[in-house]
Amino acid sequence: MATADAGGAQVKSAVRTVELLEYFAGRAGMHSLAAVQEAVGYPKSSLYMLLRTLVELGWVETDATGTRYGIGVRALLVGTAYVDGDEVVAASRTVLDRLADATAETIHLARLDGTDVVHLAVRRSPHHLRPSTRVGRRLPAHSTALGKALLATHDDARVRELLPEVLPAPTGHTVTDREELIGELRVIRERGFAVDREENTPGLCCFGVAIPYRTPARDAVSCSVPVARLTPDRERAIGDALLDARDRLALMTRRL
Repeated sequence: MATADAGGAQVKSAVRTVELLEYFAGRAGMHSLAAVQEAVGYPKSSLYMLLRTLVELGWVETDATGTRYGIGVRALLVGTAYVDGDEVVAASRTVLDRLADATAETIHLARLDGTDVVHLAVRRSPHHLRPSTRVGRRLPAHSTALGKALLATHDDARVRELLPEVLPAPTGHTVTDREELIGELRVIRERGFAVDREENTPGLCCFGVAIPYRTPARDAVSCSVPVARLTPDRERAIGDALLDARDRLALMTRRL
């Protein structure tokens, strides 16, 4: 059975399968059938059969009681294959290593996906005080240095198409007015790098640059620093290191 949208026909069972996997991917832990049904809205009988099929195939796992469900190991294999086969991830490895050594802070490579950024690679800081992060983590673009660096490569009209007038606020420091954010994006275009000051995570300041191997850019690199370690001199040094990394990455990725 199929359903249609503006882009053509969609197979309902395939759409539901993807929606279920995205539901589990965005919510850690195990979930009851009732909780899943409430979130996705499918009929309980068809939802149960779809879950049982996904369990048999390894895409979904159950707990010891067989009544609670969570993401399965096959999803990890597919996600790992995406990262392992990505040309930008491969081309950027030495630059990310160099940036991590130069700053001794946590470095991220991320990709714009709709209005979010998704981490593709991480270099963790050797310090005990450092952000908790992982490959595959999804964050709002407007509240992160990574995302703002990427949004700044779009013109104002496109940013207005992408983002609502009022933006969600992960912290009390987040810019929630779209026009105020657009004003900040203009500054980022002039300066060359973006900054989020505790806008996504309290106590954490991040700096980000877009990789200009395509326009508008889809990938960016950031350096995340606990506010407790940040000084004006260190901020300038990190900005300079990121701009150097951007230029190196532009060369490394120019044929992609």
